[in-house]
Amino acid sequence: METAEKARVLGETLALDGEGFSPAKLIDPKWLIETFGLIGVWFIMFAETGLLLGFFFPGDSLLFIAGVASSPVAEKIVGTSLPLPYLLIGAPICAIAGAQLGHYLGWRYGPKMFDRPDSKLFKREYVEKAEYYFEKFGPAKAVVLARFIPIVRTFLNPVAGVLEMKPRHFFVWNVIGGVLWTDGILLIGWGLAKQITDHIPPEKIDTYLLPMVILIVLVSAIPIFIEIVRDRRAKRRGEGFSKRPVAAQREGQDQALPTAGRGRHSAR
Repeated sequence: METAEKARVLGETLALDGEGFSPAKLIDPKWLIETFGLIGVWFIMFAETGLLLGFFFPGDSLLFIAGVASSPVAEKIVGTSLPLPYLLIGAPICAIAGAQLGHYLGWRYGPKMFDRPDSKLFKREYVEKAEYYFEKFGPAKAVVLARFIPIVRTFLNPVAGVLEMKPRHFFVWNVIGGVLWTDGILLIGWGLAKQITDHIPPEKIDTYLLPMVILIVLVSAIPIFIEIVRDRRAKRRGEGFSKRPVAAQREGQDQALPTAGRGRHSAR
């Protein structure tokens, strides 16, 4: 989800534009790290992937800045420092735990979990995006790749539960995706921190930091672009995925996810 969209949601939802605080700070990774430190990073990793209301938190950008904050030049760039070992261990654990919670909720409550009208925080299109990637790439690959797609990584986990992806199967790919996403971006931030101070004057670091974060987010999305290209090539050979929603395929008709449950959820 784009930063502008997250800011819009926060601006509409929180009337907190008071003295010394604005909703936009909740998506400012540098402010979050300076204010909440290591515990804040851990909590956001859990909330963004496990709590539907946590989708507006920064993910990729927070990990990148946290990686920078764990480097030897952290104080010059971020103004604080974080312990790299705790980040490399705690961030993936929290991200994995959050996704497991999301999957459990979808598995436990079924389609009725999304049977609600659009609101400032919830929109039907968020679920449809997650469902689309689940169909397009298949369950295992979707769980891994969704980690690199803002908002989809929040909603795909309960969607996987609703569509009855087996917990053990989900857990394996959740661990793989969680470690690749969190530790991968953390190490990129850690590795590039020294280069930032070597090539950018201290007084201009803040000016260049946001474009660098955007670049890292785009780089982290490369696996998605690769899969899209592969899928298009497969379609040319007649091997592409159907564009019908997964839930609709399971019911044999084109209908929305909340009314498409069957199997263990059909009796509820």
